[in-house]
Amino acid sequence: MSIEALERCVAKMRNAGVSQPAIDNFTHYWHLCAAGASGLIAEDTIRPLLEVPSLDSVAVDEADARAALRQTVLIKLNGGLGTSMGLDRAKTLLTVRDGRNFLDLIVAQVQHARSAYDARLPLLFMNSFRTRQDTLDYLADVPGLAVDGLPLDFLQNAEPKILVEDLSPVDWPTDPSLEWCPPGHGDLYPALLGSGVLDALIAAGFRYASVANGDNLGAAPDARLAGWFAASGAPYAAELCPRTVNDRKGGHLALRISDEQLILRDTAQTAPEDMGFFTDEHRHPFFHTNNLWLDLVQLRAVLTERAGVLGLPLIRNEKTVDPAVPSSPKVIQLESAMGAAIEVFVGAKAIVVPRDRFLPVKTTNELLLLRSDVFELGPDGRLIAVADIPEISLDPKHYRLVGDFDQLVSVVPSLRRAKALRVQGEWHFDSPTEIVGELELADTGTGGYYR
Repeated sequence: MSIEALERCVAKMRNAGVSQPAIDNFTHYWHLCAAGASGLIAEDTIRPLLEVPSLDSVAVDEADARAALRQTVLIKLNGGLGTSMGLDRAKTLLTVRDGRNFLDLIVAQVQHARSAYDARLPLLFMNSFRTRQDTLDYLADVPGLAVDGLPLDFLQNAEPKILVEDLSPVDWPTDPSLEWCPPGHGDLYPALLGSGVLDALIAAGFRYASVANGDNLGAAPDARLAGWFAASGAPYAAELCPRTVNDRKGGHLALRISDEQLILRDTAQTAPEDMGFFTDEHRHPFFHTNNLWLDLVQLRAVLTERAGVLGLPLIRNEKTVDPAVPSSPKVIQLESAMGAAIEVFVGAKAIVVPRDRFLPVKTTNELLLLRSDVFELGPDGRLIAVADIPEISLDPKHYRLVGDFDQLVSVVPSLRRAKALRVQGEWHFDSPTEIVGELELADTGTGGYYR
């Protein structure tokens, strides 16, 4: 591939004011892509990770836990629009429970922890250029949310989508914003560095960061985890949960056979012929929650040593420049996963946490669960399961988009005694009802009402 194509990409980024660390990282991945790197991790190159310590078995001194939380900052990844669910603004503005959205509940969790532990506990969002204004506008009226002169957010970088045919930056005059994409959440590290936020946090006396997806309401501030991480001395730690039959799509950690290094393998890094191994919850018994802990001082040292480029594994994501136009030019988005940094940090650790640390909303299946009586909303902003979590499967042809889901499920059924709810076709839930055991609703072709 032509170096001239890379030079055009770099010029485009500079003209848009993209930071130098982001440009350096893009250049690194462009060269990998040009060399034919696929980013795939073959099953025969790894060994399953079978033994991981659990938080329940760790002794953490309460005073040490409080002290660690007082040096912690909470970072939420907030770059997604939730387009797969039919949303066109920050996904965290979606109403989750009792008229409150993700942002409301995250703020409640932070405010409760600040009061309970007398902690400053800054809240930072890594926004994208598509979610920043919506998020900051919504939070503008929350008193005292920003602390110590720190911002409420920093911006995820943007990079050019590149043409499959020659890796040059794509032109799309119909909508120039579609010429750009985020580099995946592995961009957390160059974004922290390039924005100056990493230095600002350390200067303000913060040592640790608890990082999680904004749509995971389970990842609330946790003093015990903070205390464990601080005592470990590790530069980095990943939270894992035991896999069940419902967790087959989540990424997992493994040991690379060549050097016994802990690594992360995600769906996009798994070849089709290895998907049977990837989805086997017995072979790979823990999944990666994407909840991370970082030692900010050690992170800065590694970034400095590597000139801002951690060199995480490439994720080569092929799409069309306009997702709504299948005939538009084929492009590559050069991405990386923040959890892959586990292979960069010497002494990185993993810990198994309770399942209530992982409550994401990726589809309306999970949204139905969080709105149901399986969960109760506590005064600390946390959703606590008060019954076994049933299997939910809603027909994506009718329930995938939030607007359609809200019309079809205007009254959420009681699920406390349910084991499974599987819905095919267009069924309306518009009056109070209870699901007991397993219920399967077949596609009648004309729709129906479950009452």
